[in-house]
Amino acid sequence: MSAIVGISHLNHEPIAPQLGMHMLEQLQQFPADHIDAWYAESVFLGCHAQWITPESVGETMPYYDSSSCLAITADAIIDNRPELFEKLQVSTFDRKDMTDSALILLSYQKWGREVPKHLIGDFAFVIWDEHNRTWFGARDFSGSRTLYYAKTRNLFAFSTVIQPLLSIPGIDKQLNEQWMSEFLAIPITTEAVDLFTTVYKNIGQVPPSHSFTVCNGELKFSRYSTLVSERKLKLKSNEEYEEAFRDVFQTAVSSRLRTHRQVGANLSGGLDSGSVVSFAAKALREQNKKLHTFSYVPLEDFHDWTPKSRIANERFNIQSTVNHVGNINEQYLNFPDKNPFTEIDEWLEIMETPYKFYENSYWVKGIYQQAHVQNLGVLLTGSRGNWTISWGPALDYQASLLRKLKLIQFAKESRLYSKELGVKQSRILPIVGKKAFPKMAKLMFTNNEPELPDLINPEFARKTNVYERLQQHGYDFWGNPFQDVYEVRKKQFEMLYYWNITGTVGCKQSLRYSVWERDATNDLRVIRFCLSVPEEQFVQNGFDRSLVRRSTKNYLPEDIRLNQKVRGIQGADGLHRMLPSWDILIDELKHVVSDPIVSEYLNIKELKRALAAIEKNPRPENVFETNFRILMRSLIFRRFIKKQA
Repeated sequence: MSAIVGISHLNHEPIAPQLGMHMLEQLQQFPADHIDAWYAESVFLGCHAQWITPESVGETMPYYDSSSCLAITADAIIDNRPELFEKLQVSTFDRKDMTDSALILLSYQKWGREVPKHLIGDFAFVIWDEHNRTWFGARDFSGSRTLYYAKTRNLFAFSTVIQPLLSIPGIDKQLNEQWMSEFLAIPITTEAVDLFTTVYKNIGQVPPSHSFTVCNGELKFSRYSTLVSERKLKLKSNEEYEEAFRDVFQTAVSSRLRTHRQVGANLSGGLDSGSVVSFAAKALREQNKKLHTFSYVPLEDFHDWTPKSRIANERFNIQSTVNHVGNINEQYLNFPDKNPFTEIDEWLEIMETPYKFYENSYWVKGIYQQAHVQNLGVLLTGSRGNWTISWGPALDYQASLLRKLKLIQFAKESRLYSKELGVKQSRILPIVGKKAFPKMAKLMFTNNEPELPDLINPEFARKTNVYERLQQHGYDFWGNPFQDVYEVRKKQFEMLYYWNITGTVGCKQSLRYSVWERDATNDLRVIRFCLSVPEEQFVQNGFDRSLVRRSTKNYLPEDIRLNQKVRGIQGADGLHRMLPSWDILIDELKHVVSDPIVSEYLNIKELKRALAAIEKNPRPENVFETNFRILMRSLIFRRFIKKQA
């Protein structure tokens, strides 16, 4: 794992090495096991290396291969090494110690610009072809590692983080109004839909699933991966699907345990993280290693205000998983000195942009800090599990059966689901009906949805045509209650902007704390498998998420594996934590709504209304409500703007 930088003159004139060294020096804020550079007459490559895998220890990076005249700098962990070794006919003797960067370079020599299609893992790399005077680089399919760039008339430069690019003479910090308008107009945590841009006008980014070339002064991008539903897998029985799932998932989990340090995992009380932990603990037992789990729990004086179907403190469920799985060193962390307000400045420094995810910011960062202190190399997660391993929306599946007039199967699933949930069918049927016939439901319930307030200044929105641009990207960000969940899932894999922020957060935290976040539910092999599985495997006999439930029998305790009544909710005590500093928060929010600098961007009228609604009566349950959400995001946005002055 590394932060990488590089720079060259586009006209191939000599470049001053101190220009590249100055970029490399901007990375000194991050811990490093080794710092090195490679310099040719017109090209500089740098690497601020953190050794995570056994093969990376002592690695020469950047690396120049004199026989091929290729130089590489890489931030990568490749997971399909055995497959690549076979395709590339690497000798058994050379496989054990071959670094991932050397494997990428060898793959490039065989497949050229098609190389990203053959790689599975988390990566961003850049190769300089000295013979053809060409740059080639790529970022993994979901953007688990970041890669930014700057291009002027004379220069091309790239970096894992933004700051080194801003240190280049002639690259100023002018803000990008197009990016800012998308950030403010999109109500979910997605930053922007144009993934070639950043908050800075002169800094771009390589989008996930993209490669790039720079040749003869021209920068070109190419999308190399689009995930679509595969041809459906046809096996003979449930048992065969379960066995196939366990095989592909164990491969994905085991390949993410490759580190010379200890291995950790985020663990909640649910199926996704529980499945990752159970498969990981099993594999680590064979290596005589323990799995270190980190679980966030609320403050002791927090009163759970969430509905019966949710639970804020999952400790009991987590303990059930730990006891059943074994080989786990569990830790329950409540971070009493942290809250969404105290962490803003540090998160702005980490992200280098404004951000929206205040609700979970304090404990997510807190877990990384603990992992760093305990010298972990890998932190496992199950972030994408809802769309992959634990896919299976019961009500939507029932709606599809009803719509297709498969009435016998529909009646069976509806009856069993209501029985398992302990809810009368009469309460479920109207919901299924709306999902089955959304056009009719939309006509009947047109005016029932409250209009959500906008964070963006309406005039700024008109000036930047932001709503038109968002609509051109083909998605209703404002939440259509009648939308087809199967279409939503499809877009989760087609539209790259959904997952760019997840990768950015994980990458930038990993650099700061020298811990690599790894998500087995986001493995390409797992995704392709799950997309190929017939829908009836995901919902069966009254159970949603049926495939993972059946496949984890004996891996997870029954109270976790079969639970579909209660789900955890994290960050529910966020506002509760802020009550001691409420007056300070309100004072700063008053400065936000009266600040003429940010009023150009923010919807001050809506912010004043929201502030009046919460100022005198703060309630812990406001933490996820729209009024508090737009206020916190406006405060974070203003702090960022002030830092640019």
